[in-house]
Amino acid sequence: MSAHGNHPEGVAHHFESAEQQFDSGKLGIWTFLLTEVLFFSALFVAYTVYRDNYPEVFQFASQYLDTNLGALNTLVLLLSSFTIAWGVRNAMLGEQKMLIINIIITLVCAAGFMVIKAEEYGHKFHEGTLWGGHENSIFKLSIDDVNPEIAAASHAWNNTDGQFETAVKDLDPAFRQKLGVFFAVYFCLTGLHGIHVLVGMILLTWLLIRSLRREFGPKNFAAVDFIALYWHLVDLIWIFLFPLLYLIS
Repeated sequence: MSAHGNHPEGVAHHFESAEQQFDSGKLGIWTFLLTEVLFFSALFVAYTVYRDNYPEVFQFASQYLDTNLGALNTLVLLLSSFTIAWGVRNAMLGEQKMLIINIIITLVCAAGFMVIKAEEYGHKFHEGTLWGGHENSIFKLSIDDVNPEIAAASHAWNNTDGQFETAVKDLDPAFRQKLGVFFAVYFCLTGLHGIHVLVGMILLTWLLIRSLRREFGPKNFAAVDFIALYWHLVDLIWIFLFPLLYLIS
């Protein structure tokens, strides 16, 4: 008991019991996750509209994505979901050492995901496979349909090592511009997802610090459970993004 009469220790003053506090927290995290689902649902609707309007464009553009890296990131996130779920179980049973190990593995997987995504993004910026509005996008500029002086100033068109430059130059200008729409959708969806992964890494680091202090146990594992739910949502969103973007063809 706490110093406030018969109020249970570790329970906020506005809750009557630990069970009520946990249930309220559970309701809160599920409400938050629902808003996240609604947020990404709007983006998926935009994706659906654009893909319905330009099906041949999306199918053609998907060849510029690295399916192997996308699949590897999917496996990495699936592993991280398993380890954080195991971590919740460890916290419930008071298994401090295994809890720390599983949180560390989850963090390493999250970092690995971001490293792979950074490699993928770096390749796209090098090749110029960017959204149509970017000045270095190979889908925006062509020596055939823009001022040659402007085209010559573009890093993308002067990229002699570019893997896709020649093939894209030969496309119909209107079709090529629509390819930029696909990459606008791609960077929007994967970029926002990446931000959520970074937020998850911050939360996991906070969990790790508290775990090292042995703050979690059978009577206090709510934080681990709630952050695990958030992480599962992040993983689930990627499971949808991978086939929608990488496996169109």
